[in-house]
Amino acid sequence: MRVVAGSCKGRPLKAVPGNTTRPTTDKVKEAIFNMIGPYFDGGTGLDLFAGSAGLGIEALSRGLDQVIFIDRDAKAISIIHENIKNCRFEEKSEVFRNDADRAIKALIKRGIQFDYVFLDPPYKRQQLFQLMEKMSESSLVKPNGIIVCEHSTDVGLPQTVGSFIQKKYEQYGITAVTIFLNSIGE
Repeated sequence: MRVVAGSCKGRPLKAVPGNTTRPTTDKVKEAIFNMIGPYFDGGTGLDLFAGSAGLGIEALSRGLDQVIFIDRDAKAISIIHENIKNCRFEEKSEVFRNDADRAIKALIKRGIQFDYVFLDPPYKRQQLFQLMEKMSESSLVKPNGIIVCEHSTDVGLPQTVGSFIQKKYEQYGITAVTIFLNSIGE
């Protein structure tokens, strides 16, 4: 696993030990950023099921100003900190150990808004629809902001979830990527 492009191109990333975390493959990561970028002129991101932080670090390497990383697993949090330090993104990162529901509530209270949200929950416990509903009911995602959902191909997501409209769907083996746009501001 490595950073695919940008300022940290080629830099290796550590994976979370064990089989509880499934890292995004380089091929899927590259496809995701080709769909939404591939490079950015600033902006903020949320890597909600961060795991090893591969998606958020890729976004920072490609030009985002700041990313908040959240995971509930202690081993993942340790690896996230290592990978951020290895890429020298400490000043552009915040890391929190929390579950997704509580994290979203805390971020809403802080009044933070994101340009990009990366949702890659464990395939066995998909919560994408419920999390997106919560985000739609708040102002967590900026107008015209993008949500990237990485999920199993057997999970079907609706065309709309609140203010979010599905813009793209691609499959890569057992992995699917669905991109939503916050239609507020269109």
